[in-house]
Amino acid sequence: MSKEVMTDDEFEALLAKYDYGFQKGDLVKGIVCGYDNTGVTVDIGAKTAAFVPIKEARLDNNTPVEEILKKNESYEFLIIKEEDEDGKFLLSYKRVATAYSWRELEDKKAADEVVEGVITGMVKGGVLVEVNGVKGFVPSSHLRVKTTEDMIGSKIELKILSMDAQLGNFILSNKKVYSEDREETRRDTFSKIVVGERIKGEVVRITDFGAFVNIGGVDGLLPLSQISWKWIDHPSDILNINDTIEVEIIGIDYDKQRVSLSLKNLEVDPWIAAKEKIHEGDEIEGVITRIKHFGAFVEVIDGVEALLPSSDLAEWQAKNNKTLEVGDKVQTTILKFNPDDRRISLSIKEVQ
Repeated sequence: MSKEVMTDDEFEALLAKYDYGFQKGDLVKGIVCGYDNTGVTVDIGAKTAAFVPIKEARLDNNTPVEEILKKNESYEFLIIKEEDEDGKFLLSYKRVATAYSWRELEDKKAADEVVEGVITGMVKGGVLVEVNGVKGFVPSSHLRVKTTEDMIGSKIELKILSMDAQLGNFILSNKKVYSEDREETRRDTFSKIVVGERIKGEVVRITDFGAFVNIGGVDGLLPLSQISWKWIDHPSDILNINDTIEVEIIGIDYDKQRVSLSLKNLEVDPWIAAKEKIHEGDEIEGVITRIKHFGAFVEVIDGVEALLPSSDLAEWQAKNNKTLEVGDKVQTTILKFNPDDRRISLSIKEVQ
């Protein structure tokens, strides 16, 4: 049975139905809309509201969710699950806040800065504290005064002895001496860097949503979506701790002392080449990179993905009694190509 070419209106309607610009691992900004007993509803600009479960919204068990994520306020969230059949994304605020807290505390450790913590409990050999939402331990040998139960809830000045985010290991002291050398280096770096600059740095930490790269004493965030033009599931698919890489500075927040970086900007945009190589009606072989409920993403040339609607996918599988999976090569036809919006719609060819 021959395929009918989609009209412009049909193609745009298909694209408008799905927000496949959002993907797992992306950091997105969203506005808090409301609450229920299970979590928080957030508007991220998708077709339906996204959702933050209680456990992914609360930084501690004592502070109400309404105080952490205030209604009508904007926050950063991590997409931890792409849209379900209702088009709803699952988000986490806690993972973003915790990741930034660990990163900021690592900077403070490197700078030998004093941090303020709250004593949350007493155990054999020392006290439990919380610093910027991160739970830590202060050995008795590193306490200036003898602690008592009455001190629970009180604030204490500390310096970081050791920390390991992967193991959740965070050891502090309130005896160490403060040094400003590292902070001077940070201030000097922020006074020199500019957006658009290319700079070498060292990968110092990898998270679900990106990697932190040290550039002159400042740890910049390299988001997952800025690592490669090709689809990757996790930053560790490409990067390793201690790698030295060249990146481009794409954003600087002087108030929050944060830098955003891009690795893929150093490569030629594959969609530029796609304008020359791809035309509507072309037959082209591609590799399936992702399968969603609304269709499959097929890489038709390096770094360029096209959408194969679920109806085509299901019809082909039924006719050929075969289930297509990620990694499979498929012969397709370009139905619609909009290079300016970076959107391609496919039809799958019958097996000869």
